[in-house]
Amino acid sequence: MDHSEHFLHLLQLLKKERVEDRKQYENKIRNRSLEDRKREGVTWYPVVVDRSYLGTGEKWVLQLERTSQTENRHFFQAGSSASLFLNDEKRKLSASGIISRVNEKYMTLVLNSDDAPDWIDEGKLGVDLLFDESTYDEMERTMISMASVREGRLKELTKILLGETEPRFASLIDFRHPGLNDSQNKALSLIDASKDVGLVHGPPGTGKTTTLVEAIKDTVSKEKQVLVAAASNAAVDLLAEKLTQQGLRVLRIGHPARVTEEVVSCTLDARLSEHNDAKMLKELRKKAEEFRNLGRKYKRNFGKAERQQRKMLLDEARSLKDEAHMLEDHMIYDELNKAQVIACTLVGTNSNYIKGRTFKTLFIDEASQALEPAAWIPIMKSERIIMAGDHWQLPPTVKSLEAAKEGLSQTIFRRVIEQWSADVMLEVQYRMHDDIMQFSNEHFYEGKLRSGDIILQRRALFDQAVRFIDTAGCGFDEKLNQETLSTYNVEEARFVLSRLQEIVEDVMSREDRIPTIGIIAPYKAQAEILRKYLEDFGLDQEVLKRITINSVDSFQGQERDIMLISLVRSNPNAEIGFLADERRMNVAMTRARHLLVMVGDSATLSSNSFFDQLIQNFQSRNLYQSAFEYLYS
Repeated sequence: MDHSEHFLHLLQLLKKERVEDRKQYENKIRNRSLEDRKREGVTWYPVVVDRSYLGTGEKWVLQLERTSQTENRHFFQAGSSASLFLNDEKRKLSASGIISRVNEKYMTLVLNSDDAPDWIDEGKLGVDLLFDESTYDEMERTMISMASVREGRLKELTKILLGETEPRFASLIDFRHPGLNDSQNKALSLIDASKDVGLVHGPPGTGKTTTLVEAIKDTVSKEKQVLVAAASNAAVDLLAEKLTQQGLRVLRIGHPARVTEEVVSCTLDARLSEHNDAKMLKELRKKAEEFRNLGRKYKRNFGKAERQQRKMLLDEARSLKDEAHMLEDHMIYDELNKAQVIACTLVGTNSNYIKGRTFKTLFIDEASQALEPAAWIPIMKSERIIMAGDHWQLPPTVKSLEAAKEGLSQTIFRRVIEQWSADVMLEVQYRMHDDIMQFSNEHFYEGKLRSGDIILQRRALFDQAVRFIDTAGCGFDEKLNQETLSTYNVEEARFVLSRLQEIVEDVMSREDRIPTIGIIAPYKAQAEILRKYLEDFGLDQEVLKRITINSVDSFQGQERDIMLISLVRSNPNAEIGFLADERRMNVAMTRARHLLVMVGDSATLSSNSFFDQLIQNFQSRNLYQSAFEYLYS
């Protein structure tokens, strides 16, 4: 397959993914009644406006409260597109925006306008989740552009990233950064020497972000400005926050509503509001508005003099508005030039603000989760690429099974790390007890990981750091939620929560500090059951605040003192579905610092070679128990 064919193939896979994504969205929202949409968790109705005001970036902000029953789960997330609508059969009125904050009852919606709709005081308001077409548009345009690349630096990079030409390296300088270990310093050396592409392979807890921050600082000292990108807003924000703490001037490109509070001050909107010319810009806009309002006061029936006066006022308003635009463009250009780091999502790198800019070095974090078409967007404006990630953790999210099988789930990171010797693996982990690390280390990382001194010197909270509790033969049968087609296991959920209660009581009898606790449920229906039944166990409110129940994906990049995993699947056909993705289980098992408890049915799970090896490993290390020990003790 030549280069053009590769990108045109990706284009076709993207189209399949868009169709599947839209289909799943429409199944939840488009052709459903209001009550069905509420049940599906894609609509809030009714909502009331608690407060409305002009926010960052001259965008109108609405604080909304859901006044209906709130026990239903919902799919609204910070950063998602949503539509405020008026529930009126005669008038189809709506206003789109971005969610900046949301919990079970309250939502902050930043509208894509500088004024609130005049119908928000009429009542009958609701919010719908919106399908985002713009990301697909951007990726498809990039694939078409890449298919026509015939020469130049981008062509050279394409050959390397598609596995045809070997990447080049200058002589390695032996870095000795005092705050980094040997493998982290080797990664800095590799990045410094890389002429085309360099990879930092960061297994769980090995300080990948710390290493990347030092590499970016070092590169900025030589190149003045770098581009930093990642697939998710959360990953970009974390890097932006860490880089700012290191004294670098970071400019975060993106909608203010999609940015965490810690980095709002780095956004372009915030930078412009602090600019030396901000006051002048505000005055120009104010004068323009005043002239426009004066001009609009003239009625239809007026004479020649009034008509000339009206024209003069509106012309002056337009002139002031143009002057304001020119001043704002100058301010944006100034802020872009002053930035040492420009940070945004992969798709966000095609922002109009940096469309014509090129960069000597591009850093992509969480590159093993980056959809290939999205990764090419920033690559197109860069001369060399540094990627950080771990191809043994979660892959990109692909909703179309067909597109995934045909190559859309393949990443540039994995292709390069398997094809070329262009990477350094970080080998010292600072998160897990040795016993928690051991199986993942042997199975995924060739036994190269070792624990840092901080782990070896840390006081153990438990006599045993790992437990696999086998529910085989207990009659804990899985069930299927017919509406959501998500699997759950009621008896296993209650069993897991009973173990949690025992662990909490044990720790609280010995420790002053309440540990952080996570429960991973691979299926959303199981997470809901666990949240529902947690209330029945009478745990203290302060303890409940320290407990998080969520999916594997939601825990990526996070850690907890104690982690319990409910594996759910228990059926006579030994079907385990997407649990068979061992990378997903690697993420789940490596979130815990002090204690990992896995609960599952070995009779079902052992049909899969990964789980068979896992259970045998735990048995050989005396980390295995039968659930009967608890049920009949």
